[in-house]
Amino acid sequence: MAFHHVALATRDTEATYRFYTEVMGFELVKVVVGPNPGEHGGWSKHFFFATNPAVSLDEGLMAFWELHDDEIGDNFPVNLNKAIGLPTWVNHIAFDAATIEELHEHRDRWRRNGLTVPEVDHGFCVSIYTTDPNRNMVEYCHTTRPFTEDEQRRAMDVLLAPAPDHDQHRPEVTMWEPLVPVS
Repeated sequence: MAFHHVALATRDTEATYRFYTEVMGFELVKVVVGPNPGEHGGWSKHFFFATNPAVSLDEGLMAFWELHDDEIGDNFPVNLNKAIGLPTWVNHIAFDAATIEELHEHRDRWRRNGLTVPEVDHGFCVSIYTTDPNRNMVEYCHTTRPFTEDEQRRAMDVLLAPAPDHDQHRPEVTMWEPLVPVS
């Protein structure tokens, strides 16, 4: 079962809109404006992006909240990892790239938007990473092969092991420089 949508808060709707349409290639499909739940009032915009608009405008959505609420205030944390004291790479959102060519199209769009793009070959998938205007990590990932029976067995063996052996495969990292000057 796929996600219907993932929703995060933002304090900068314009920057979030530009990033998710221009850099990620998503399409704005819906904005809901209305009162916040609860008794203390306020209102919000809840805006939705189609993450794969060529395939579907109403599946696999990414959503954001622009909050207007005196009780919440306007200085709430929007960087999930920083808010809980973790490094950027821990909590992140990974979007599927169906082919390696599609992954490279996303990579090159990021580079045309002035981003340096790390590309990591994990052995079973290849991923690219960047952060959004809220400093939350986003990823495009292409699965390069099915999981083997040995990998599935090992998964069960190490999942609850207190100190399992480290994997032997070390990811290969390629850094792709921006295609345009960074301002």
